[in-house]
Amino acid sequence: MSVNMTGLKKRFLTVAALFVTCVAFGAADAPTISSRIEPDSVMIGGRFTYIIDVEKDMVQEIAFPEFEADPKGGIELVESHPIDTVSRDGRRMHLRKRYTMAAFEEGRIAMGAAKVLYADKNIIDTLTSEGEAVLNVATFQIDSTSHAIFDIKPQKTLKFKLREISDYLLWGLLAAVILAAAIYGLVRWLHSRGKSIKSLFTPAPPEPAHIVAIRALEELHNRKLWQNNLHKEYYSVLSDILRTYLAGRFDVGAMEMTTDEIAEAVRDIEMPTKCSVDLMGVLRDADLAKFAKFEPDAEQNESAYSKAYYFVEETKPVEPTAEAEDEQAVIDKIN
Repeated sequence: MSVNMTGLKKRFLTVAALFVTCVAFGAADAPTISSRIEPDSVMIGGRFTYIIDVEKDMVQEIAFPEFEADPKGGIELVESHPIDTVSRDGRRMHLRKRYTMAAFEEGRIAMGAAKVLYADKNIIDTLTSEGEAVLNVATFQIDSTSHAIFDIKPQKTLKFKLREISDYLLWGLLAAVILAAAIYGLVRWLHSRGKSIKSLFTPAPPEPAHIVAIRALEELHNRKLWQNNLHKEYYSVLSDILRTYLAGRFDVGAMEMTTDEIAEAVRDIEMPTKCSVDLMGVLRDADLAKFAKFEPDAEQNESAYSKAYYFVEETKPVEPTAEAEDEQAVIDKIN
């Protein structure tokens, strides 16, 4: 049995090449880490840059440290810069992370060794740089022996000079003249209309109760509540309008009374019988709609509105006519 030596040699070389390739790709060197400070000496309150350099394989993952923004140990983080790729040679990469910081404590401050988190396949580890970065912080030196210390100087009292306020006096006098002229013109204008300045500060008399009620009834009519099946709200507003009118017109506490109590109070008020009947009819329908879920038809709703309007119109104060005023003037003259 003969052996083909040439074929065996080719197979061996192929297997050897695959083995070397697997070893090269499977066993990458661990990253190297270094740190430094630029500049390494600053005045207190000055800024410096803390730099961390890492050289690693492209398949390896690196997590740089994060510093707190609040001052700690006299060092305050100002800005954390993005990671820079400094160089790349084949599979090796050189990464750099920069931190801008400020120093607020005098002396020699040890920043400690830089630490980064390293991950490669199933390996997770923390890498630490060799040595540690040190920052020298200087402060301002004050030679108190060569400088005399004096007390605070007392306040100086200067003489008053009229010219210092002369401009203010002239402008104030001009404003007073203009204000006086405006008041005089206002008084003359009011006098020509039979009024005085006091009338400007006198509150307007309240509107008569019937005017307020009529306006409220017209607003209720325009809202079209019962047309939209809002019967309870419609009769609640209608009842409140009548109760408010009774309180303003006849001084009856109708807002706090029940319907039966209102009926008792109205008996003592001189008014047409139809008015009292219409009033109580509307109030009782309102109680049914509010408390018994009563839903009157369209004809009843319109009738309730008409009765309320009629009640206000028939019970409002009667304005004296010109003839009545003349008769009263004659009677007053005779008396």
